[in-house]
Amino acid sequence: MDLNWLEDFLALAESRSFSRAAEVRGVTQSAFSRRIRALEDWLGAGLISRESHPVTLTDEGRQFRETAEEVLRMLTTSRDTFRHRAHGAGPQVALTSLHSLAVTFLPAWLMQVQGRIGPVASRVMPDNFDRCIVALTEGGYDFFLTYHHPGVEVPLGSGYPALVIGHDRLSAVARPGWPAVWATAGMPLIQYSRGSFLGKLAQIAQTQPGAPLAYVAHVNEASMAEAMKSMALQGHGVVWLPQSLVAADIAAGRLEVVAPELPMEIRLYRNAARGRALSSRVWAAAAEMAQDHANSE
Repeated sequence: MDLNWLEDFLALAESRSFSRAAEVRGVTQSAFSRRIRALEDWLGAGLISRESHPVTLTDEGRQFRETAEEVLRMLTTSRDTFRHRAHGAGPQVALTSLHSLAVTFLPAWLMQVQGRIGPVASRVMPDNFDRCIVALTEGGYDFFLTYHHPGVEVPLGSGYPALVIGHDRLSAVARPGWPAVWATAGMPLIQYSRGSFLGKLAQIAQTQPGAPLAYVAHVNEASMAEAMKSMALQGHGVVWLPQSLVAADIAAGRLEVVAPELPMEIRLYRNAARGRALSSRVWAAAAEMAQDHANSE
C-alpha cells in the first residue's frame, strides 16, 4: 500500500471531486482515479460512491477517512520527532491548535512568551478540534490552543488545566451588498462541515437575538475557516468566522458584519502529566501574561 493513496483519498474526501482532487495532488485525473481504485482493491472495500455528483463516501469510506487521517498524523509526528533528534535539536514545546488560531493568534503569542523566558523551540500541529483533543491526550503534546464557549463542552478532565489567554468574537460576515438580497431571497449560508467545532459555535450564534432568521439552503460546506473566508469574499454567502481572521477584510470594506457577534475565549489547555521543564516555564509565562491582561482590562 502506497502512503500517497491515503493522501489522495483524503483530498477526494475533502473536495468531493475527482478533477479538483487530482489537481490538488498534481496528477492527471486518470492516474488519480487508478490510485483510488488501487486503494479500494487493497482494502477490499468500496470507499467512494461514484454515481452521485459531487461524489460521496460510502459507509466504509467515512470510517476509513478517520483511520487515514490518524495514520498520517501519527506518521508525520514521528517523522518530525526523529528529524529533530537527528539534527541535535534541543528541548521543544509541542502544541496542537485549531487551524484558525494557528494562523491568527499563535505566532504573536509565542513571541510574547519568548520575550519573557527566552527562545522557545516549538512543534505545532494545526488540526480540527477532535484530533487536537486526541493529540493532547494520546499523542505526546504539551498544550492545546482552542476557542471556548460555555455552550460547547470540552471533553477534558482535571488532568488538563486551562488558562484564558485571549478573547475573540464569532462574526457573521458577507461581501457588502448581501443584506439587500435577504429581504426577498433569504440568507445564503456557508456552513461548516458536520461536527466542526466552529460550526457548533455558529449554531449557537444563529440563535442570538437579532441574528438573521431567514436562511436558504446552504451554498457550500467546508471544514477550515480560512477556506470559508475565501468563499465569503467571492460573494457566495454569509459565514460565521473568528473576528481576528476577518478584521483586515472588514476594515478594508471587503466584508461586513451582518449579525450580533458571539464572544469567545481563547484557552490554552495543558497536559499536566507532561511536567517537562520547558513546558512548565511556558505555562508559567502564559499564566503571567493572562494575569497581566486581566489586570489591564
